[in-house]
Amino acid sequence: MAIKKGDIIKVEYEGRLEDRTIFDSTELQGGEPLKFEVGSIMMIKGFDDSVLGKDVGNEFEIILSASEAYGEIDPLLVQTISTDQLPEDLDPEPGMMLGVGDANGTHSMAWVKEVDEEFIKIDMNHPLAGKTLHFKIKILETGCEPDPQDSHECGCGCEHN
Repeated sequence: MAIKKGDIIKVEYEGRLEDRTIFDSTELQGGEPLKFEVGSIMMIKGFDDSVLGKDVGNEFEIILSASEAYGEIDPLLVQTISTDQLPEDLDPEPGMMLGVGDANGTHSMAWVKEVDEEFIKIDMNHPLAGKTLHFKIKILETGCEPDPQDSHECGCGCEHN
């Protein structure tokens, strides 16, 4: 039966960048299939849309532009801040991830891009923003049971309950 919005499905997948580097896959996530509700905004739009109309056993490849994936790079999310605004015990290095907050109490993650003695440049864009993504997808199962309300796995390392 063709997959439609609201179906809970399991897939195997592999995601690559244009240079063929694997950035994510079922294997990298411990070998467990990815389970999600189609159309529930749990997945990037292009990935979510690609499974519509497919059936169990279908294997296919898709190429997603940045707008279908994590969006374009927003230059307003790249900022330079003074190192005296950082905790004294923090020794920032390029590639380090930092938790940042704003005056409204909103918290997000930022990646350190550049560091010098006076300033650091941070980027709050998703690390895959601005990139074209290639996926191999295999539909394993449909009609899956939803996860219990108290479980959450978004891959962000956070704990939501």
